[in-house]
Amino acid sequence: MITGTGIVKTFKQRGKVLGAREVQALRGVDFAIPKGGAASFIGESGCGKTTLGRIIAGLETYDAGDVVIGDVPMSPLKPKQRQPHFRKIQLIHQDPYSALNPTRTVHQTLHAPLSLRAGQTGRSRAWMEERAAEVLSLVGLDPGSVLSRYPHQLSGGMRQRVVIARALTVDPEMLVADEAVSMIDVSLRLGILALLKDLRERLGVSVLFITHDVATARYIGDDGELYVIYRGQVVERGPVDTIIADPVHPYTQSLLSAIPVLHGLERPGEQPVEPLESLDESQADEGCLFARRCPFRGERCEGERPLLQLTGGVPQEHACFFPERRSVIARPMSEV
Repeated sequence: MITGTGIVKTFKQRGKVLGAREVQALRGVDFAIPKGGAASFIGESGCGKTTLGRIIAGLETYDAGDVVIGDVPMSPLKPKQRQPHFRKIQLIHQDPYSALNPTRTVHQTLHAPLSLRAGQTGRSRAWMEERAAEVLSLVGLDPGSVLSRYPHQLSGGMRQRVVIARALTVDPEMLVADEAVSMIDVSLRLGILALLKDLRERLGVSVLFITHDVATARYIGDDGELYVIYRGQVVERGPVDTIIADPVHPYTQSLLSAIPVLHGLERPGEQPVEPLESLDESQADEGCLFARRCPFRGERCEGERPLLQLTGGVPQEHACFFPERRSVIARPMSEV
């Protein structure tokens, strides 16, 4: 299991025009991803979901809180001591082309991590060849066809499969897929998502999916947990199907309302939930972070920040003083 408690991250930006300023990317985030389980982080651009994913993968530092891999806390360890633990977590990048060295063949790409493992474990070159062919077969590629190719000779879907195969060379316990299908042709996306589900079932690897697409989150982790993140805070957390069917936080409801559907397929009695104004990062941090945009805010929301908790007789955790199940309607495509 991989858990996090009170993760805080602040970026300091320097600019000649606007001057120096601080951007709080994460505000005390907790998470728990069981071994072999699935979780999805969802939210609009800039909400902090990618930063959190990079922290989980060991590619970004954090200012406060702690990440625990298995039963080992990372904070007390030095960077070199953390490497063997974070090696168990592999990141699948958003852009498969930039994630691969264009001057290396697939064979060279896979042999780089395999040679390190072989040196550490005393295994032979024959093992490296067998393992390279094995991981390519696991991701649905023909080793004889792709090993000699360069990235530009592969389709977008094939490149992403090579990226996943490279991650599998170190026998990871978790795959962190950061918008892993957003830059792939629509016709190929389902294949990559099905592959991740299949790897989870066959290898027992955990999958963390970072996305802004509700449908993708539902497909990849239908038996896992959904974390809805807004301005660095988890505002709703619980089983995927529960949150999608009965969201209680107005921000989650607004995300679901933004999904376009064909006109005439709306269910009777549903109403859209739309934010009152666009996101402004300069908005005051006092009170609920969503208060200025919330159509249901009260006086308490302006001066007090709600914590993530189980209240209001609903099965999911939420950070709202006025949780209420609302039947939300997706936006008709004629209005998109």
